[in-house]
Amino acid sequence: MDFGRVGVNELNTINFELPNDPEKNKEILTNGRGTCHFYLGAPVFAYKDWVGDFYPPCTRDGDYLKQYGRQCNALEFNGLFYGVPAIDTIKKWTGAVPDGFLFCTKLTETITHSKRLRDVSQDLQYFTDGIRHFGNKLGPVFLMPHPGMDKSDFRVIANFIEQFPADIGLFVELRHQAWYRDAGGYDEAMLNVLRNAGAGTIITDTAGRRDMVHMHLTTNKCFIRFTGNSLHATDYSRIDSWVKRLGEWMKLGLQCCYFFIHQPDERHVPVLMRYFAQQMNQHNGTNIKVPASYITPTLF
Repeated sequence: MDFGRVGVNELNTINFELPNDPEKNKEILTNGRGTCHFYLGAPVFAYKDWVGDFYPPCTRDGDYLKQYGRQCNALEFNGLFYGVPAIDTIKKWTGAVPDGFLFCTKLTETITHSKRLRDVSQDLQYFTDGIRHFGNKLGPVFLMPHPGMDKSDFRVIANFIEQFPADIGLFVELRHQAWYRDAGGYDEAMLNVLRNAGAGTIITDTAGRRDMVHMHLTTNKCFIRFTGNSLHATDYSRIDSWVKRLGEWMKLGLQCCYFFIHQPDERHVPVLMRYFAQQMNQHNGTNIKVPASYITPTLF
C-alpha cells in the first residue's frame, strides 16, 4: 500500500508512538478479559515471490489461495473494489480455504468512488447479494469513502452507514484529514453514527498519516491496517507497540481483532506476520498461528 508512504530518510524523524486511548474505549470494552479472536492476514494472496518462502516450492498459480489459507485465517480482499465476481468464482474461493477463514471484502469503487455513496441503493443490494455467497466465510466489509469526501459529506456517509445491512459487519476508513481535526482526534458526530449502527472504525497505521492512528473504537472489535517500511527497524518497534496496546484492550474486553499487514514490497509481509504472531503469543498468551517458512536454512 503506497498510501502514507514516506522516504526511508524520514522514518527516523517520525513519532511512531501510539496515541493514548480515548476514555470512551473503556466504556466500549466493558466485558472484562475474555477470549479474543484474532484474524491475521495480508491484502493479497496471488503473489509469485512468496513461492519457496510463504508458499511451498513449486506451488502453482492456481493453488496460491489454498496455500494462503493454510498460513492465514483472513484476507483483506481489495479485489472486490473492481466488481462483484460470479457466484461460481466465489464458491471456488471459499472452497479453497478452511473453515474459520474470513474474506474481508472491500466495497466496490462504483459505490464509493464513482457515485460517492449517492443513489447507490441498487448497487449496494447487488453487492450484498453477491457477497452473501461467501457464506460463513464472509468477514466484515471494508468501506473507504472517496478520499475527497469531507465533513460536508457527513450526512451522505452517515446515511450509507445507517442503511447498510445490520447482519453484515462493517468497518469504515475515512481518509480526508478533516475527519481527524477535532480535539479528540476523530469527528465525534461520526463516531456516534458508527456506535449507533454497530459499525467499527478502521485504524490505519502508516508513516505519512499519523492522524489516522486515532485509537477510537466504536465496538468491541478492532480492524487495523498496518503498513510497514520494508522491514526497517521501526516496523518491529511499531509492532511491539501494537502488541502492548492489544494486550491492554484484551484485558478490557476486546472480543475480536482483524490485523492486516501491508508492505511497499509484499515479499516482506510474511516476515512481519511471523513477528506479530510470535510477540502476541509470547506477551499476551494468545494462540495465533505463526505462519511457516519454507526456506531451507543454509548449513555452514
